[in-house]
Amino acid sequence: MNRQIDYRQAGVNIEAGEAAVERIKDLARSTARPEVLQGLGGFAGLFALNATRYREPVLVAGCDGVGTKLKLAFAAGRHDTVGVDCVAMCVNDILVQGAEPLFFLDYLAVGKLDPEQVERVVAGVAEGCRQAGCALLGGEMAEMPGFYPPGEYDLAGFAVGVVERDQIIDGSKIVPGDTIIGLASAGLHSNGFSLARKVLLERAGLALEKVPPGLEVPLVDELLKPTRIYVRAVLPLMKKYAVKGAAHITGGGLPGNLPRTIPRGRQAVIRESSWPVPPVFKLIQELGPVQVEEMYRTFNMGIGLVLIVPPEQAEAVLADLKKESFPAWIIGEIAAGDTPYRLVHGPAPEY
Repeated sequence: MNRQIDYRQAGVNIEAGEAAVERIKDLARSTARPEVLQGLGGFAGLFALNATRYREPVLVAGCDGVGTKLKLAFAAGRHDTVGVDCVAMCVNDILVQGAEPLFFLDYLAVGKLDPEQVERVVAGVAEGCRQAGCALLGGEMAEMPGFYPPGEYDLAGFAVGVVERDQIIDGSKIVPGDTIIGLASAGLHSNGFSLARKVLLERAGLALEKVPPGLEVPLVDELLKPTRIYVRAVLPLMKKYAVKGAAHITGGGLPGNLPRTIPRGRQAVIRESSWPVPPVFKLIQELGPVQVEEMYRTFNMGIGLVLIVPPEQAEAVLADLKKESFPAWIIGEIAAGDTPYRLVHGPAPEY
């Protein structure tokens, strides 16, 4: 006679899941906005949009994940920053449409549920939400034995924001002569890690705990720097200046993302010497070796977000960013042309 079996023996620990939820309730509360109607535990999150605050509100939604950067978190046993990455990848995407992030939901799938590990991951999610000014409204935690190796997980997120219809940033007003401003990234952010890991760890055999030539911190610290969240710095600029276009520089780099906000007949002319490229990118390029064009279409190369503004407003935008201690540079301009993106090598012109 076969012995009886239960869910725990199949690899799912319901009690551990309940313990994990208790650990993260306070983290969610720390991100609450007045519009949140209930805490964690319901079947869905409730958010009351204040209709009187808007004339013609449009909801803006986005979703993303952290990608193979998670492999480094697993290797280092450090899980407190990838949640920031997850939030950043989502809220920056809706920000460039002109939207204020309202709330965020996460999806965490694990092979074997460890309440302490879950708490550390969600602590990062909560920190990202606080930086973005949005509420952690809810999410899903799934234990999937046999699907993920022990200690590993996947993390994805979903963000919703709001913008007035007549304030949507879609690039349609961009004209030749407009100025392109690049805002500094914190490093690799959450893109290009398959190539970075291949070059730095597999091909070059660098140790995560060592400081490689050209860097000032151990490699693991550099690679796990969380993605920069631009909401608090950029949202006020969108209300103050005539921001005509914006782009979140993620997978595909500048050539893959900047054209998404530029209308036909316009060309973004980017001057590569206009900003300091962080040493980690130079390290990858040299150790690969990796061609320059491949670097620019894989990594952000030090530019995490781009704003396109009228030339007469560019210096004021830079001054406001400087007041917030936010590095930014004029990195190019809009020209007429059928090719939406052009990288110009050589010294940057005087503006």
